[in-house]
Amino acid sequence: MLWQLFISCFRVGAFTIGGGYAMLPVMKNIFVNEKKWVSDEEFVDMISVIQIVPGAIAINASIYLGHKLSGIPGAIAAALGSALPSFLIILLIASSLAGWYQSPYVMNFFSGIRPAVVGLILVAGIKLGRDILQSKLALILTFIFGVFTLWLKIHPALLIILGALLGIVLGKGGKEI
Repeated sequence: MLWQLFISCFRVGAFTIGGGYAMLPVMKNIFVNEKKWVSDEEFVDMISVIQIVPGAIAINASIYLGHKLSGIPGAIAAALGSALPSFLIILLIASSLAGWYQSPYVMNFFSGIRPAVVGLILVAGIKLGRDILQSKLALILTFIFGVFTLWLKIHPALLIILGALLGIVLGKGGKEI
C-alpha cells in the first residue's frame, strides 16, 4: 500500500503543471475513480479539510489520504510522492535553464501554459461545485463568499472559519446545507 500511495501521489505531482487547484481533477481521477480509495463525497470533504491548514494543496491532500489509508507511514509516503516531482523538476530547471529565462521560447512556453492552468482550475471548481451546490442555501452562501472574496477582499482563512461556523449553526444533522 505504501508503494501504491507513493507512486499515485508521484503521478499527481509529475503530470500536473500549475499545482494546487489545477491538481484537483488529476487527484480526483486517481484517488476516486481509478484507485477508489475515497468516494466523491469523501474527496470533497478532504478538500474542505485541507483548506483549513496552511501549506500546498497537493501535499496536504496527499498527507490526509496517506494517513487515512496507512497511518503515519502512509502520510510520509504520500507526501514524499507528491513533493519529489516538483523538487526534481525545479532542480533540473534551475541547473540547466538559469540563463535562459529571458529566452522568447521560454517566455512563450509559460505564456501558453498559463491559460491551460486556469482552465484546469476552472474545471476543478465546476466539478466540485456540482458535488457541493445541491441546495439554494449552498448557492446563496457560495455567491456571498464570492462577493466577500472578490470585492470586499476578506481573507480566505476568515471565510473558511465563517463557513465552518455557518455549517455548524445551519447544519442539518450531517446533511448538506
